Amino acid sequence: MCSTQEEHSSGNTNKQSQMDTRNNMTAFWEEHSKDGTVEEMMLDSRAKELTQHELPEILSLLPCLTGSRVLELGAGIGRYTSPLLTLAGHVTAVDFMESLCGEEQQDNGHHSNATFLQADVTKLDMPKNSIDFIFSNWLLMYLTDEELQSFAEKMMGWLRPGGLLFFRESCNHRSGDFQKDFDPTYYRTEAQYNHLVASMEMDVQEGGQKFGFDIVLKKKVQTYIQIKNNQNQICWLLEKVPRSPGTQNGFNTFQQFLDNQQYSNRSILRYEKMFGAGYVSTGGPSTTKEFVDLLNLKPGQKVLDVGCGIGGGDFYMAKNFGVEVLGLDLSDNMVDTAIERAVTEKLPSVQFEVADATKRSFPDASFDVIYSRDTILHIDDKLTLFKRFHSWLKPGGKLLISDYCCGEKSWTPAFQAYVKQRGYVLHTPSQYGKFIQEAGFCNVRSEDRTAQFMQVIKTELQRAELIRDEFMQEFSEEDYLAIVKGWREKLERSNSGDQRWGLFYATKD
Repeated sequence: MCSTQEEHSSGNTNKQSQMDTRNNMTAFWEEHSKDGTVEEMMLDSRAKELTQHELPEILSLLPCLTGSRVLELGAGIGRYTSPLLTLAGHVTAVDFMESLCGEEQQDNGHHSNATFLQADVTKLDMPKNSIDFIFSNWLLMYLTDEELQSFAEKMMGWLRPGGLLFFRESCNHRSGDFQKDFDPTYYRTEAQYNHLVASMEMDVQEGGQKFGFDIVLKKKVQTYIQIKNNQNQICWLLEKVPRSPGTQNGFNTFQQFLDNQQYSNRSILRYEKMFGAGYVSTGGPSTTKEFVDLLNLKPGQKVLDVGCGIGGGDFYMAKNFGVEVLGLDLSDNMVDTAIERAVTEKLPSVQFEVADATKRSFPDASFDVIYSRDTILHIDDKLTLFKRFHSWLKPGGKLLISDYCCGEKSWTPAFQAYVKQRGYVLHTPSQYGKFIQEAGFCNVRSEDRTAQFMQVIKTELQRAELIRDEFMQEFSEEDYLAIVKGWREKLERSNSGDQRWGLFYATKD
């Protein structure tokens, strides 16, 4: 009986806390929406300047919305509603302030594909599987942790399988410069939002099928970095996908496998100690210089680096050739480290984002060069990816890839186990080149660089011996032996003919 009374009391306390939060939020926005100006909505005196750059930046991150059913949450005065209405099949714009809904309807009510709702999102209900795309801009930070967890599950239920959720939040601290008597906002960390996405992945069931969110991209809003030197405006794009437990070596997603196993923060630093500052893979700066020189880069060109790691190659290209580089990696740990290094390097022409290259979208002819080092080995459908690369390149654009491959003969059991444990999908160098050609590329060069790979590993083993004591002081003997063992096993696999290393170069007509 005592336990039941305590639970009842706790439930009442939570309800009261949520009511207090709603009342505080209402009072806050009544105070800051009296005139309905963009400065009030963004709580910033530079709102017009920020909007001019931010709006196209945010819209450029969205998928194609042609014919889509869009739910816009926290629509405010409709900064994003107007462009969304021109892109989507139908937009339902929701805000909990009646005055803002009225202003929004007055401005955008002439659109035949718009519905306007005045509602508190914590009480909002939509049919399951009815929405293609949810857009939320500065909303989740106005919910308590309990409300956020519940609401995130609701959003997953509203989305159809394959549907997408975009949200953008102020993390860590406020970004605006308006003076406020009180601020009920929850400025969560980036890690807290990441945890939210991961923790709810197994919570939704539909017809016996469980669903979760896969990350498409996570990115800092560059407008705020460039105008306000603020790194804390962050956006996420997620896809609702079927989930089978433990499909990625015991993890729910491949990203979790990478960040918790292969590329933990400790692993990244110990790789870097061996390969050289900024690098976590074979050859470090030496192979980077050799391969980048094949591209004949020109100042002002745009380069996409797929699997950028911690950014060493991107910094090299930007510093030495004056190009703009966007580095993508699925590992949060890798990108966090790359962004830290970018601040030190002071290279605004280099950007990084957490992204899945198989799901990320770019307009046609966005890049002059696509560059990828030892990354596509993780991807099953290489042909589809190469077709995406082909569309993203400008006419005359160049593709350069190095990647793990395999030999022609039947694999040894040891190699089969290694490939399975790492989740690799490998082909012979010639098969790999054929995929690139089939994707529409011309002048395809497929080179088996296994001999070079082996020589690089031998050189790295010699270097490892020279820095052995220093490495073990910084890390441990166990870490040292693990890396050396990994290199020696690569040599054995290459000697046996199982493992190959390919270099691929191609152009787009």
